[in-house]
Parts: sequence; C-alpha cells; structure tokens
Amino acid sequence: MDHSSEDPDARQTARALADTASAVIRAVADRRGMSFTAASTLARLEREGPVRLTLLAAAEGVTQPSMTQLVQRLERQGLVLRVGDEADGRVTLVAISDTGRQVLAARRKARDAGLADLVAALPDDDRRALGAAMRVVAPLVQRMLANGPQPIPPPERQDNGSEE
Repeated sequence: MDHSSEDPDARQTARALADTASAVIRAVADRRGMSFTAASTLARLEREGPVRLTLLAAAEGVTQPSMTQLVQRLERQGLVLRVGDEADGRVTLVAISDTGRQVLAARRKARDAGLADLVAALPDDDRRALGAAMRVVAPLVQRMLANGPQPIPPPERQDNGSEE
C-alpha cells in the first residue's frame, strides 16, 4: 500500500507546490484583453491542433454554450477559425489562426521577460537553487499532465461511535 500521502513532509511539500503554482498562474496571467480561459483555449489549440467544439469545452472544463460564446468572440478577433474535418466533411473543427499564434507568442514573450527580470534579481545562490528545483519540478508536472486530472477523494467521515 502506498503511504506517500501520509508522509507529513510530502504533504507539506505538495501543498507548497500547489499554492506556489496557483500564485504563479495568477501573477503571470496577462488579463489585459484576454481571459485565462481564452488564453488556455488558444494554447490548447496551438498544442493539440483543430478539435471539435464539444471536446474543446470538455478539455477546458466549461459548458458547451460557454465555449461556443468564447469561440465566437475569438473568431471575431481573428484568433481562431473554423475548418472542415478531413475525415468527416460534416464536422467543423475549431483551429488557432496565424494571428492567434502571434498573440500567444507575444503574451509568452512578455511573461517570460517579466519572470526573467525577477529571477535575474535573485542572489546567485538562489538562482542556482531555483534552477535545481525546476529540474525536479518540471518532470513532476509533466507526469501530472500525462496522468490527467486526479479525482478528489471525498472527505473522511468522522466515526461518532454509533452504528448505522
């Protein structure tokens, strides 16, 4: 039986990693002109290629009507386009446009420059320690992504001593 979740040090490190990841996402998200969901959707389309709107909604964790509205806004902005499915001519897929790729690239460049400025301001020992930590964290995050979302266990019931 795996007892890694019972290790207090592992739990504390896991909590710190999750809290840090959330804080980094909030700090680096450029909310000017584009929501986090819109940016995430564009990045997914860039990474995975054209996809059905229903699958895109499920992958981004939003309802189909919400994704339909988002895709319509992105389409009006020229960031996505609809293309036919070569395998099934009746199906329409959503794809990132060249303009969408350019917008993502500009956002990433600005994000990376801001982070690089922060890292560069660290003392040398801290920069090296952060680099070493990233060599551990990056593969861990890749494994998390490969495993997909993990179910959240239900809260443990308190045994009040009564029989049911």
